[in-house]
Amino acid sequence: MMTLPVTVVNLITAALDRPITRVEPLGGSFGAQLVRVTIGDQRFALKWAAGGKPAAMVAAEARGLRVLAATNTIRVPAVVFACEATNTQPAIVLSEWIESDGHAPDPVRLGEQLAALHRCTAPAYGLDHDNFIGGTPQHNGWMQDWIAFFRERRLWPQIELAERQRLLPPHRRQALERVVSRLERWLGGVPRCPSLIHGDLWGGNVIADTRGTPVLIDPAISYSDREAELAFTELFGGFSSRFYAAYQAAWPLEPGYTERRDLYNLYHLLNHLNLFGEGYGAQVDAIARRYG
Repeated sequence: MMTLPVTVVNLITAALDRPITRVEPLGGSFGAQLVRVTIGDQRFALKWAAGGKPAAMVAAEARGLRVLAATNTIRVPAVVFACEATNTQPAIVLSEWIESDGHAPDPVRLGEQLAALHRCTAPAYGLDHDNFIGGTPQHNGWMQDWIAFFRERRLWPQIELAERQRLLPPHRRQALERVVSRLERWLGGVPRCPSLIHGDLWGGNVIADTRGTPVLIDPAISYSDREAELAFTELFGGFSSRFYAAYQAAWPLEPGYTERRDLYNLYHLLNHLNLFGEGYGAQVDAIARRYG
């Protein structure tokens, strides 16, 4: 059996008043460790990280799951115990283990429930705390104007990070600057409201329980234009036509969405460029040419 850090074992044992009897490693990402643990006759997902950015990511995940759960619109793993990192303990999130038989989530329920989530709104765009998109910090300071938010909180931080990482040759930098200066042309004049979005909704972050109920994991939440969420579901595929039909039936998108879709995905492609390198450069350049 894999050995857990003593501080992790002690915190969880104290919180649940039961010992951990089995640990199964599941890997990890961006410096955080993920295992499945058995406590009594129940299994849980356990993620932890000792400090720095990985610990902040674990804490942000716990907060995001709790915000999504509080909407009662779509299922997420219930957070059983969580704590932030200190000088003497790591950040921890212990959550419900979702039992699955390998089937895909019900696409109609997923579309309907995602639309219900998006109807949870706020007075402004952003969030009361920053979080992460993948391994990249995501800035969420509140702003009243969506276009300004998308420019200042989404595109510019990714562009500046790419600059620091020497991923912006002059032609790319100039093209992206043109896009940023023309956002009003492409995004203006559209009715919208700040909708609560999962924020990192690719196929791998939607699983199903044994009844096919959709379950969202690994959130990067914010109150944003819901079109940004739908756009990302289309970037890497994995969502069926029945999902999109169900979403549209529950809350139709505004006319012109397909013209705006790739612009929203520029944020995620820049993030992938920053995380994984030049393999995403051609897609970034293609979108920059289209909207610049």
